[in-house]
Formats: sequence, C-alpha cells, structure tokens
Amino acid sequence: MKKLLSILPVLAIAFTISCNNNSGSKTESRSATSETPAIPGGQENVKDDISQKDVVKVAMSSPDHTTLVAALKQADLVSSLSNAGPFTVFAPTNEAFKKLPAGTVEDLMKDANKDKLVDVLQYHVFVSALHPDFFKDGQTLNMVNGSDMKVSVANGKVTLNGNAHIVSSIPASNGIVYVIDEVLLPPSK
Repeated sequence: MKKLLSILPVLAIAFTISCNNNSGSKTESRSATSETPAIPGGQENVKDDISQKDVVKVAMSSPDHTTLVAALKQADLVSSLSNAGPFTVFAPTNEAFKKLPAGTVEDLMKDANKDKLVDVLQYHVFVSALHPDFFKDGQTLNMVNGSDMKVSVANGKVTLNGNAHIVSSIPASNGIVYVIDEVLLPPSK
C-alpha cells in the first residue's frame, strides 16, 4: 500500500505534464487553422463532380448557354444563383440571344450598362422551384427584378410573354432550369 501511495504522486505529475503538452499542441493546431486563408468566393467555388449541379453549373455545362453564362459573370450574379435557392431559371440559348437586335448583347455587356444587364437577367429568375405541372394558362409570375411575366399554356406547351417557349427542363440541386428559345425583356419601368 505504501508503494502504491508513493507511485500516485509520480503518476499525477506525469499526467499533468502530458495534459499540458497536449493542450499546447491543440493551441498550435488552432492557431495554424485560424491563419489559413479562406478561399475567395462563395458556393460557386465548391468543386463537386458527384452531386447534382446547381442552376449556374447546369448552364455552365451546356455549350448552348455560353452567352448566358458570360452575362451572369458580367452581372456578378453567379454567387447569388449558386446559393441554396430554390430558383426557377428561364435560360435563353445562344440562338435566343442572336435573335435580339444587332448590338444588343454587346451593349448590355458593357460595364456602364451593368444595371440594365442585371435587370434583364433577374427577369429570367423566379424564387421557388416551379415544376413543369405548375404552369397554368393565364398565370402571372413576379420575377426577381420585380416585373411580372405572363404564362400561357396551349396544347401542353408553355409560352412566356407570348414569345418564349420552354424547350426543356433540367432539375438542379437548388431549383430547376427551363431552356427557352427567346430572351425575355422586362417591361419598361
């Protein structure tokens, strides 16, 4: 028993020294972690080839939407549309942009016209994931830019503002993308 009592203080000292050494390494670890620089950007910078793509990555992976992607980048909307949403994005194809009057796209892409570009792009976004069976003839949707868009349905085909037709739909992790054949221009304010 006397031997056991004489060993206990030695064990207590060894335990205390061991704990102090461990807490020191934890402090060093915390310090190293807090000094690690954060990766700039937001959700759009997450690299994930396994999960379902968000609405922006859906557009980025399409060779038919390079003009739309360039416009989203110019308008600084990539981060916003990469977030949780849910969003419904009406995505005009490159061919749809070519139908606009000559020089329209180039004009909108100028730094001086960023507000106009944002207005046009936000007119293609609805906050909520609208599934294909949601659309009804005569509906009005209030788009992100604050303007209304008219929906028509005839013979199972959806038309937006009397011109743009939904060509296909692609589900995304944060909503749904509808490929459309015309660029939607917001009404004058």
